[in-house]
Amino acid sequence: MIEVDLGTAILRLAIGGTMLAHGLNHAFGGGRLAGTARWFESIGIRPGRLHAATATTTEVGAGLLLVLGALTPLAAAAVVGTMGVALIANHLRNGFFIFRPGEGYEYVLMIALASAALGALGSGRWSVDHAVGFHVDGWAGLGIAFLGGGFGSAGVLVTSWRPGRAAGRD
Repeated sequence: MIEVDLGTAILRLAIGGTMLAHGLNHAFGGGRLAGTARWFESIGIRPGRLHAATATTTEVGAGLLLVLGALTPLAAAAVVGTMGVALIANHLRNGFFIFRPGEGYEYVLMIALASAALGALGSGRWSVDHAVGFHVDGWAGLGIAFLGGGFGSAGVLVTSWRPGRAAGRD
């Protein structure tokens, strides 16, 4: 159906473009990668430089894959995982609304859930996935996006997030 293809293309472009811009901003905006690393350290994610580089690469890569509609469930999982870390490590304690001091979690939750939904929908006919015959959607696509992203974010949080500790005191 053309409506489903249009909807998935819009979702892919919106989420993928947002993630691509976000990752490029980590690398080239404001404090650049070093500033992102310092910020990660300040919220307890260590080592900050490694995680800044990994998050930046993940956001740029997943964003590009989603825009193209390539390996869509895996790209959606990368977004779910990245947003899961952001949700737990930084936004959850600030309440739901983004306009609250410290920024609430509504934005990262919406991106994560929309990405999981995209995993369930698949990439649609207007995609690299369709062109090469890669079709994963439905429960399998949702499982890859939601569970893959969830396990990825849990892994980062369990191994690298130490909230409330000053840098260098691990």
